[in-house]
Amino acid sequence: MNAPDVGVVIVAAGSSTRTTGTDQGRLKQLRWVAGKPMLLHSLQTFQQRADVAMVVCVLPTSYAGDPPPWLFQCDVERMLISVGGKERSESVQNGLEDLPDECRIVLIHDAARPLVSPPMIDRVIAEARKGHGAIAALPVVDTLKEVDAHGAIVKTVDRAGLWRAQTPQGFPRDMIVRAHADASAAGVSATDDAALCERLGLPVVVVRGSERAMKVTDDADFARIDALFSLPE
Repeated sequence: MNAPDVGVVIVAAGSSTRTTGTDQGRLKQLRWVAGKPMLLHSLQTFQQRADVAMVVCVLPTSYAGDPPPWLFQCDVERMLISVGGKERSESVQNGLEDLPDECRIVLIHDAARPLVSPPMIDRVIAEARKGHGAIAALPVVDTLKEVDAHGAIVKTVDRAGLWRAQTPQGFPRDMIVRAHADASAAGVSATDDAALCERLGLPVVVVRGSERAMKVTDDADFARIDALFSLPE
């Protein structure tokens, strides 16, 4: 078996401005969902893999110095805590800098997607090993409407070729480090790491994602993710 060469950056530095719920005041990525804290789902999933050398959890500054104790129930030899930035791109860049040298393939994952599955991860890594970027995604199946500021429909948008981006997103390390460094120098930020590669013309492909890998955004999503947890991949 080859030595582990995959590094994972889990972005958990968001301020959770759209959630309140019964855990008011607690960040959504630290709230419990489907039996455990949201961040712990992803962390344990990635640490179960033999090809993962290190997982970096990027936390808000106020939590990075005093992480939740349940984090240390994981494999502490393969876990680092990094400090989040003002924007998501800065948080990812901080996590990239903390990965050890042996991590030649990098996965970037949002902690707000707790039900990432091993088959999704397999598909992303397999493509990243070919030398290009890869993201988990799903094709758009709904009819899309463009509307104006008053809610009036302007036109129907052709959905052919449109996909909904998910995470993890995987890249050869040199590729994603270059993309983030160039974006930082240009003052460019993005909510999606593949977009930073796209702006440089670097190739990125999509692989099949999963409806279970939904992103928890608001309070209603906690009930949805609990329901999805019981469904098969």
